[in-house]
Amino acid sequence: MAHFKTKLNQIREAINLRIYDSKEQMLRFLRYIGVGVSVMSIFVLLYYHGFYLTESQAFTVKLILKGSLGFYLLKYFVQIFYSFSPWQLIKATKWEALLMFFLTINILTRVFFGEELLILMAQYFGIADLEDLFIGFVQIYVLLFVTLEIGKASQFMLLYKVSPPVMLIFSFVILIVSGTILLMLPAMTTSPDPIPVLTALFTSTSASCITGLIVEDTATYFTAKGHAVIMVLFQLGGLNIVSFASWFGLFAGGKLGIKQQAVLYQSFDGDRYESGPGLFRQVFRLMIATELVGAIFIFFLWDENIVFDSFREKVFASVFHSISAFNNAGFSTFTDGLYNPALRNNYGIHLIIMLVIVFGSLGFGTLRDVFNFQTYRDKFVRPWKHLRMSTKVSLYMTGILIPLGAALFLLLEWHNVFPQMDFVESLTAAFFQSIAMRTAGFNTIDLGQLSTATLLVMMVFMFIGGSTGSTAGGIKTSTFVLVVLSALTTIRGRRNPELFRMTIPNELMNKAFSIFLFAITFIALGTVLLSLTAPSIPLERLLFEQISAFCTVGVSTGITAELGEGARMVLISSMFIGRVGSLTLFFALSKQAKSSDYKYPKATMMVG
Repeated sequence: MAHFKTKLNQIREAINLRIYDSKEQMLRFLRYIGVGVSVMSIFVLLYYHGFYLTESQAFTVKLILKGSLGFYLLKYFVQIFYSFSPWQLIKATKWEALLMFFLTINILTRVFFGEELLILMAQYFGIADLEDLFIGFVQIYVLLFVTLEIGKASQFMLLYKVSPPVMLIFSFVILIVSGTILLMLPAMTTSPDPIPVLTALFTSTSASCITGLIVEDTATYFTAKGHAVIMVLFQLGGLNIVSFASWFGLFAGGKLGIKQQAVLYQSFDGDRYESGPGLFRQVFRLMIATELVGAIFIFFLWDENIVFDSFREKVFASVFHSISAFNNAGFSTFTDGLYNPALRNNYGIHLIIMLVIVFGSLGFGTLRDVFNFQTYRDKFVRPWKHLRMSTKVSLYMTGILIPLGAALFLLLEWHNVFPQMDFVESLTAAFFQSIAMRTAGFNTIDLGQLSTATLLVMMVFMFIGGSTGSTAGGIKTSTFVLVVLSALTTIRGRRNPELFRMTIPNELMNKAFSIFLFAITFIALGTVLLSLTAPSIPLERLLFEQISAFCTVGVSTGITAELGEGARMVLISSMFIGRVGSLTLFFALSKQAKSSDYKYPKATMMVG
């Protein structure tokens, strides 16, 4: 056996020496061809799903997709052939190797048994619609291989001298433009007329920026394929596309660069001392676990008032609403959302969606601290060790704002909205609005009936928003706490702001005031522009809409569809800037300040 292994290694070494000169050229050639095949596969899939095809056209699409799978298989085997350590390559690309293994088994079953493996399994279990199943099987394969190619290509982002803020902004621009193009495909809408560009852009921006404002009824205007595109947009927008590019890179066996890790730290409130891949894997697991559990509960809580055309539609509706809730997107596949007559009294679904919204708005850093066994083990061993300050702020503010918002809702609307409900129903509705109005965009009551006083309270809560490092919008609870803390410090005559027995550095205070001032300024500017473009609508409604857009909340009093093109462009800009973040935008558009060793004398002036 040892002699055979030695002989085999000698043969392998002789082959490697013989093919060494052509290795670089061949692998580069396959890499270039692979990019072209991936692009072609994406366009073929868009053509298949975006247009209504004849049988011959669908047959051609299937042939092209099978051909692309054949190329990916050939490319992988060539890489193994040219590798000096094939087994090491297989272990380094285990996910790709696993896909290649199943694809090879599939081809062998086709050769020896005349059918694909998945088709044979479907026949064994008595599953119908084998042709549709096969097409779906091929598409999943192609998407997985394209994902691997994107992951490999994402590593080249590190070669460009682009700062993390610019990378983040650019990623959202790509996502919004891609979503606009996809939503303009004929099969995405139910209307016989093409969707207007501005409508597609508004919907794509609202989904990508996880806002939830709509100018057309999502339930009736878009098809199931359109709903799927919208769901993908707010899933990618919730974590930002740079994070998914990072995941693609890790999935393909690559590594994260400093720039990618900087975006992850900024997005997820990460600890600078932990690794970027470890941080993202934890975030990804939390996201998937929460969305999956939420979808399962929602699936079993649909009542008989809602009739689904198929089991697949029921599953999709459950997943859609769970992802929408966790990402605080506010989109629904029902007209009027959760205020739909078939849903407004389904308090079980209301409760699950409330919980999923809270999980999404707490922040990934907070979730990792609270739901990490290591945290409690360290606390048991080291009793003096406490939760991070950002986690404490997130938990305390969530515990204060939710009951406070519910109490104010009950107090202000007790004789307006709640008389037709009993106490338990009123309490549930009040808590739901309190949770959703800060971040999510869902509603279980008619917001158009609310009093002006209630709308003003909602504006304040929308402005505060959710926690740092979450999918929620607003200036964030941490910013609000620091601004209030600064005022209290001044009133009490203290020199330094302190929180949880720790001194807050001036850098954090300056950032908080910058975010606060930028948000106030942009909301005021946007409201002025809205009043100029929609003068017939009351000012308080326009202000409510502007705050909802900039703070990426998505609740509306029902005026979004009435706005003209100019007003819609104002809201599009507000949603984009509000999602990207004022500080990110500020640092991306400004040059790095030069440090100086000198210091000017202190100035004195009257304030107030």
